[in-house]
Amino acid sequence: MSQETIFSKIIRREIPATIVYEDDEVLGFKDIAPKAPVHVLFIPKNQIIPTLDDLRAEQAPLIGRLALAAAAYAREQGLAEDGYRIVMNCREHAGQTVFHIHMHLLAGAALGDFGV
Repeated sequence: MSQETIFSKIIRREIPATIVYEDDEVLGFKDIAPKAPVHVLFIPKNQIIPTLDDLRAEQAPLIGRLALAAAAYAREQGLAEDGYRIVMNCREHAGQTVFHIHMHLLAGAALGDFGV
């Protein structure tokens, strides 16, 4: 990892997080400021890509792995049948506050505009 973020510290278990999903490449943990009853962040463990704009073509499968992890978690938790939302913010004006690419999963209620 070439850049340090708060997510890097979570990956290394240097700061606490409620981890709900983990595989070789993806870590999922509860958001500390949830915007829905279920709000989980899915991040790559082995690459720090600051924003979606920084993603290179050869890194594109990473987005698929994040999405598959989020979908697997949603199914496992019984959220898939009612539905869930997946969100990726890109840069400050879109609401990105941590510059380590990540995917939000929101669920657990009818979702209006939760402003993620």
